[in-house]
This record gives sequence, structure tokens and C-alpha cells, in this order.
Amino acid sequence: MRKLITILLMLPFVVMAAGGEYKLDEAEIDLTDSLSLQRGAKNYVNYCLGCHSAKHIRYIRMAYDFGIEEEQVLEEIAPEGASIYDTMHSAMNGHDAERWFGIEPPDLSLIARSRGADWLYTYLRSFYIDKTKTLGVNNAILKDVGMPNPLWQLQGLQQAVYRNISGKEQLTKLRLIESGELAPKEFDRFVNDLVNFLVYVGEPHQLERKRIGKYVLFYLLLFTVVAYLLKKEYWKDIHKKESTWGNLR
Repeated sequence: MRKLITILLMLPFVVMAAGGEYKLDEAEIDLTDSLSLQRGAKNYVNYCLGCHSAKHIRYIRMAYDFGIEEEQVLEEIAPEGASIYDTMHSAMNGHDAERWFGIEPPDLSLIARSRGADWLYTYLRSFYIDKTKTLGVNNAILKDVGMPNPLWQLQGLQQAVYRNISGKEQLTKLRLIESGELAPKEFDRFVNDLVNFLVYVGEPHQLERKRIGKYVLFYLLLFTVVAYLLKKEYWKDIHKKESTWGNLR
């Protein structure tokens, strides 16, 4: 029984070790940075919305949360012809998507909550050339990835560098062999803005929840104190009667 408990406790760490050969880079998430969120939304529309929808968010919600005018959202973020009340719906037909890719690209509304910001940040920067694959690319943290690199023109082309570790060839780093339109630091900021936006889409009311949460905790603390004082007041007479009966006996 003790051995079984030990195995169950160690299982999460074993899984992490098995899938943790390539180190995740840390994304700088700041949902109070309206400009970053605006850039990220625009990046998503230009490079992701063609295949991946984000149907849990509306453009009008972005205007409210980013603190900008609705007209600015339509002009600078939303695709041409979109209404301010529309959700971020991909124009790709599901039937065509299955015919072209074998599966309909998933909606990314909750991808940041399911995968994590650091995973997304690393994933979007970790495509490398692999001529053995149909699409000609692979990914350092998602082996046999089923999508092309949508940002290759901005990032450039990368090559995998392997190292023999304990008799096994492991991918340890990626080397840029052909520069893209953006310098490495500019590309990292581009991806970080995109991930920042996806984190926002996963929970648009996160900042409001945290703001209200402080008042809720204060109320619960105050209520606990009041409830304790009421309990003492209500039980005071009972304790006196019990004490009197004890003396009579």
C-alpha cells in the first residue's frame, strides 16, 4: 500500500520529466497593458484568424476592456466587414479545413488556460525545418505538429541542434539559419503580445475578478468576526444556565 501511494505521488513528476526535455521560456503577461493587448489582437486577426476562431470574445468587449473606441477596434483590429458585435469567427469553412488539413483547426478561446502562457510562447517560437514531414516543419515542444509555421516570414527559418544525452539524441536548442522580417527581439515581443491577448481571451474578466475579490475577502473576514461575536452573545446565557445548574447539583 505504501509503495502504491509513493508511485501515485511521484507520477506527476515522472510525466513532467518525460515531457520536459525542451525548456519552456517565460512569457511576460500583463493584462493591464492595453497597447500590448491591442497589438496582440491585431496579430491574431492577421496571422491566426484565417484558420482558428476565438468565438468566446466579441469585438465590442475588446473596446470596453482595452479602453478604446469601437470605431478604433473596427479600423485597427477587426477584419474588414466585421461588426462590432461579432465574435472572432474564422472565415475558413469546416468542411474545407478537414479536406485540407485532415481536421478542423480548433477554436483558441481557451488555449491559454489549457496549455499555459509559457507553453504557447515557446511553441510559437519553436518551429524548425524538418524535411521528413509533409509540411516541412516540426516543433520542439510538440513533436509531429500538424500545422505549418504561420509566422515563418516574420521569424525566419530555424534548424534543430541535437545532443547525445545518455546515449539518446535529444533536441537541445534551435539555431536561426535564415533571418525573417523581424529581428529576434522584435519577434519575441510580437509573440508575447499575441500570447498576452490569448491569456486575456481565456478570461476577459480576470482583472475585474481580482479587483472585486479583494472586497469579497474583506467582507468574508468582517462577516466572520461579526458571526463570532454573535455566537458568543447567543451562547452567553446558555453557558450561564449550565454553570448555575452545575452549582445546584
